[in-house]
Amino acid sequence: MSAKIFLPGATLGVMGGGQLGRMFAIAARRMGYKVHSFSPDRDTPAGALSDREVVARYDDRAAVEAFAREVDVLTFEFENIPVECARWASAFCEVRPSGEVLHICQQRLREKEFLAAAGIPLPPFARVGSLEELKEALARIGAPAVLKRAAFGYDGKGQRKILPGDDPAAIWGEFEGALSVLEGFVRFEKEISVLVARGVNGEWATYPVCENEHANHILDVTRVPGAVAPEVAGEARALAVRIAEALGLVGLLAVEMFLLPGGELLVNELAPRPHNSGHYSFDASVTSQFEQQVRAVCGLPLGATESLRPTAMANLLGDLWAEGEPDWAAALAVPEVRLHLYGKHEPRSGRKMGHLVAFGDDSREAAERVREARRRLIRDDWWDHGGGV
Repeated sequence: MSAKIFLPGATLGVMGGGQLGRMFAIAARRMGYKVHSFSPDRDTPAGALSDREVVARYDDRAAVEAFAREVDVLTFEFENIPVECARWASAFCEVRPSGEVLHICQQRLREKEFLAAAGIPLPPFARVGSLEELKEALARIGAPAVLKRAAFGYDGKGQRKILPGDDPAAIWGEFEGALSVLEGFVRFEKEISVLVARGVNGEWATYPVCENEHANHILDVTRVPGAVAPEVAGEARALAVRIAEALGLVGLLAVEMFLLPGGELLVNELAPRPHNSGHYSFDASVTSQFEQQVRAVCGLPLGATESLRPTAMANLLGDLWAEGEPDWAAALAVPEVRLHLYGKHEPRSGRKMGHLVAFGDDSREAAERVREARRRLIRDDWWDHGGGV
């Protein structure tokens, strides 16, 4: 592992042009770094705040190598890019996290097999590459279960719940032969996540446990600190550190987990980058997840992760624009609420356009406040007739 340190004034490259790259650029530029972004799209959320926006395909080797020559260290705002990008770039700059970490985390089956080999507790799962394998997996795991494409799935895309009595052949036909994973259905009490940062010399830091509520498979509201027992929070943070160390991570990792009614934790998914559930940290933490990513990949000491106030974050999806521009003034009239918009030009159903953050005396009060602020964005009767996220 390289221990090169990159001080303010260096140039940081970020693969991806979305909101995570945008907030990374804000943190990096505030600290005195230059930022170059790389994406197939033009005028992206990240590119709008970068010193240089490079528009090229991720499989364009010449473009990737040219980009890498102009930056000191390269990182990622999402993991679903060709692993070759990291390999091509590594000949010209530091790449953190490594391409091997991307390779593991961008495909569900590899990720689960890696975690199982490391002794991490998981829901039951099985590889599915054919109808016969699906039938065998269902016989072993049972239904209900969830079939997920192994690659390029997020926010509920590429997955299907299987109930007792469902026709495996019809379901497998929907997946068109794509390599998939069957996961046993988990009757959890809560969904939680932990962010862990790990530096070039093995230093690590974890954030408080986030309690997450989803709607239509998309994160809806995050509360921090989550309402979990102290021993559960300690175990969750320890699990996140174990995984980061097993990966040899340099950067940031989000570990999503299920909390079962008896207090048992099962790891669901990994994201080797900043995470939607950590957006609250931009306003509420001593060190935001984005500044922490900068510190980790540049080899600087990691920052303190304590929260300054109990907090809640609510996603703003494109659905909120269905009746026109949301009423930002009405939302911001709610006390102790802050607004973040991502600079996306086209609101679409299910598309993450921004988020609200609210503070409170405890995270429950903060969650009530952030929901009220989001309700005020549009007229009340829209919610009464099936609107909302």
